[in-house]
Order: sequence, then structure tokens, then C-alpha cells
Amino acid sequence: MKHSEEYYQKLRTAMVQQQIIARGVKDPRVIKAMETVPRHKFLPPEEAPFAYADEPRPIGHGQTISQPYIVAFMTEQLHLKPTDRVLEIGTGSGYQAAVLAEIADSVFTIEIIPELAQEAAKRLKALGYDNVVVKQGDGYNGWPEKAPFDAIIVTAAPPKIPPPLLEQLKNGGTMVLPVGEYVQELVVVKKSATGMAMQNILPVRFVPMTGKVQKEK
Repeated sequence: MKHSEEYYQKLRTAMVQQQIIARGVKDPRVIKAMETVPRHKFLPPEEAPFAYADEPRPIGHGQTISQPYIVAFMTEQLHLKPTDRVLEIGTGSGYQAAVLAEIADSVFTIEIIPELAQEAAKRLKALGYDNVVVKQGDGYNGWPEKAPFDAIIVTAAPPKIPPPLLEQLKNGGTMVLPVGEYVQELVVVKKSATGMAMQNILPVRFVPMTGKVQKEK
């Protein structure tokens, strides 16, 4: 059954109130982005009715779209400004990139699975996100040609933080990512001229990062 955009808008408004604001996300720009991005358009058609549920959902190729709260929470941790350039590792269906694009100046996102990268690029373009650039490749190495970045977000879990990503983060920048194998923690990294400050803030469960990172174990 195909639902109207008005129907999905009501579900989205309820999601933001019950899952995002009620759990303590306060940044008005993040809240507005979560209210704006049509999450149901970032899922396979059969999954669209479940787009606003309080859970991750499958997007094919063994990957998932993160729970809405986690998307909002991770985005809020970046403290984005309208002038920021953001790197995302793990495009998936493109939903997190769209949320970032509502707030930041530009988003550069890397996806290792070719089919997902192509689908996300097409979807983001169709939805008018002209400030997102999608690249198919291994996110472990980051995107040196576009560095440095004001913020970096990683949506797949490496066993440890990839050094190239730390190098590509600007002084004064923030990175948020899940780290670990069997037990994962959401880590916030703040970089300054004097070094890195890292804080574990939440136990999480993400799909593992694949590619070069697996050879580094």
C-alpha cells in the first residue's frame, strides 16, 4: 500500500517528538533536519512503512539505516556550523548524509559497496542535495584530496580509529564514530593543536567497517 507524503510527514513529526526531543537532543538545527529529511525515501519500498520506527532497518547488501535517535545524537555531537565541510564514512542509503547536508555547507561521503554508492548518489541528487558528493571506495583512507574537514562521522565500526581520519580532521574539529568489535563504544574525538581528546559516550551496535581496516587488526 502506497501512503501519501502527508501520512509520512505525520509519522516524521511524531518520531522527532517521541524519539529525538524526548531523549534529550536539543540542537534546533539537528531537530529541523530530522523533521525535514524524508527518511522513507532512503529505504527499499517494502521498508518505507517502517521508516520512522525506533530501530535500524535493512537497506540491502547486509547493511542497515541507523535508528533515528542515533542519527540525531551523532549529528548533534559534531556541533556543526553552516560553513562546515563534513566527511562521512559509510554512506549506506544516503540518509545520514542528507541530515548533515541540511546543516553543513558541504558533505563528502564514501561508501565501499558499489551498488549502495550508486543508489545513494542518484537518490540524493533526485532529492536536491546538491551539496553532497558521493564516492565509491574504502573509507579507511578518508578523502585526502578534499581534506581537511571540520567534522568527520563514521557509520561503521572499525576495531580502532583509522589514523588517516585523524590526520584529515582540522584542528578544532570533531569526529564521532563507533569503535570496537564485539563490544562497541561511540567515541567523540576533539582535535586541537596540542593533540586529541577522546571520550566514550555510549554503547552502540553498528555493522563492522570493511576493507583495509580488516587487514590492520
